[in-house]
Amino acid sequence: MAHFDFEKPIQDLEDQLKKVKEVADKGKIDVSASVKELEEKIITTKKELYSNLNGWQRVQISRHPDRPYTLDYVENCFENFVEMHGDRNVKDDKAMIGGFASINGKTVMVIGHQKGRNTKQRQYRNFGMPNPEGYRKALRLMKLAEKLNKPIITFIDTPGASPGLEAEERGQGEAIAKNLLEMSVLKVPVICIIIGEGASGGALGIGVGDRVMMMENTWYSVISPESCSSILWRSWEHKEKAADALKLTANDMLKNKLIDGIISEPLGGAHENPNEAYQTMKIEIGRMLAELGKQSSESLITTRIEKFSAMGAFTE
Repeated sequence: MAHFDFEKPIQDLEDQLKKVKEVADKGKIDVSASVKELEEKIITTKKELYSNLNGWQRVQISRHPDRPYTLDYVENCFENFVEMHGDRNVKDDKAMIGGFASINGKTVMVIGHQKGRNTKQRQYRNFGMPNPEGYRKALRLMKLAEKLNKPIITFIDTPGASPGLEAEERGQGEAIAKNLLEMSVLKVPVICIIIGEGASGGALGIGVGDRVMMMENTWYSVISPESCSSILWRSWEHKEKAADALKLTANDMLKNKLIDGIISEPLGGAHENPNEAYQTMKIEIGRMLAELGKQSSESLITTRIEKFSAMGAFTE
C-alpha cells in the first residue's frame, strides 16, 4: 500500500514488524512478544499522527489511490442498484453515475462522482470531472426521485467540473447553477456526503441538501490548494500554506457551520479498512434517512433554504 511522506514513522514500524515475522518463519523462533509490542506501537503512532493532521495532509489522504469511490459505497452499502444513463440531451457522462437502489429495505436515488483506478478507467471517467451533461443527468434523476417520492443521496468526490472549452460551450456554469436552484426546493430528503475531494462548483453541483456530511479525511473548498497557490504565488510550492489558509478540512467546515456533521473513518483512513468504512457509512445514512423521513416536504424545503441562506458573513 502506498504511503505518504508524513506516514514514514508508521512505514518504518511496519517494515520492522515484517522483518521480525520473517525471522520467526525462517528460524522457528517465538517472537510473539516482539510482534505484539510492535503492533501496539503502530496503533499508538497512528493515533498520535492522525489526530494532528494539517490541511494538506488531509488533502493527500482524500486522494489516496486505494480510497473507496462512489461505486464502492454503492456496491457495499446498498442493494439492487439499477444504474440510469443519459441527460436526454447530449450523452451519458461517465464521471457522474446514478440510479435507484435500496438500503435497509428503503428505495433511494443514489448519485455521485466516479473516478477510475487505473489510467484507462481514469480517462473513461474523465478523472471524476463531470461535463454539463453529467449535472443535467444528475438533475434528471433527482426530479425523477422527487416524482416518485424517494430520498436522494449524493456522493461527492471530484477535483472540479470539467474545465474544457466544450464544457463551457455547452453551458457548464448554467448546468451547475440550475442544480443549485432545483436542489434547494426538492420535496424529498436530500443527503450529500463528501467521500473524497470536494472542489469548487463541481462538488457543489450535487451538494445542496438537508444533511451535508464530510468523511473525516476529506476536503471541501472553492478551489484546490494547488490552484490557490498558483494564483497567489504563481507556483504550486505553497500548496501546504494554501491548504491551511483555505480552512478546507471537515473540522474547519463544521466549525464554520458549513456542514452538518463528520463521518468517522477507520484509523489511517477509509482505504486502510474499507469494510469498516462501508459499515459506518450505512449506519449513518440509515440514521439520517430516519430523521429526515419524519419531516414534511414543506418543512424540508424551508429548513434547507434557511440553512444555506444563513451561511457566511456579510455587512450592509
